[in-house]
Amino acid sequence: MSGILYVVATPIGNLADITERARQVLASVAVVAAEDTRHTGQLLAQYGISVPLLALHEYNEADRAQILVRRLQGGEDVAVVSDAGTPLISDPGYRLVLAAAAQDIRIVPVPGACAAITALSVAGLPTDRFVFEGFLPHKGAARRSRLQDLAAESRTLVFYESPHRLAETLQDLAATFGSDRSTVIARELTKVHESLYRGTAGQLATLAAIDANLPRGELVIVVAGVEASPQVDNLARYEAAMRSLLEHAPLSVVADAVSDLTGSRRNSVYEKALALRKESRKESS
Repeated sequence: MSGILYVVATPIGNLADITERARQVLASVAVVAAEDTRHTGQLLAQYGISVPLLALHEYNEADRAQILVRRLQGGEDVAVVSDAGTPLISDPGYRLVLAAAAQDIRIVPVPGACAAITALSVAGLPTDRFVFEGFLPHKGAARRSRLQDLAAESRTLVFYESPHRLAETLQDLAATFGSDRSTVIARELTKVHESLYRGTAGQLATLAAIDANLPRGELVIVVAGVEASPQVDNLARYEAAMRSLLEHAPLSVVADAVSDLTGSRRNSVYEKALALRKESRKESS
């Protein structure tokens, strides 16, 4: 029988955030595929785990994936980890998982920390719907183009960013999304110098230019989605129907019915219906 490929999340900073299950899995596999074997070796040593390590990063993943699949087919269990957090989330591992899935090898997630979700949970911005964008393009023109594509996004946006590009990215955010867009920067999450910076895109862009501590360490940017535009204008299509309904039903009933039909806010519909009723009364007087 084939072995099992475990996708194992590791701490993003605080070593106490390792799960007991992750420790057990990492200690039991034949090999751990790691983004940086030196970093992971030190991490495993902290937990008293000694297993063979194999480098798996963006430059060798295509070749190493085939090697690991053969080992899995030979019955060995393999764990894949990134330097921190959940593998594959802006980190290597996708090609390995894809190759294993193509061979019907069992793939088991061992969940744990993820910087994007950790930042989102404390940002104080809407979490019912969100978009994870990972790292924006490095070059300014490409970055601004991508932000322009996202400017009308109504869901909360989550980005990763490196310290040396933070100031430029915030400037581009302010210019593209508007300087008043609510923004949160989560810095060094779960680590000694964990910090949250809240404000507008413009305020944080200014702060990043003068605060030497802000553009340091691991960074997550969480940005509010654009507010939905008022739907009052959409009601123009229903004016005739609303006028007819107002002749036979109370104002509140018409507001409820048209709000349900159009998806518009009830207050907006009510105000529109009230204006139409006043117009009708003037015309009949």
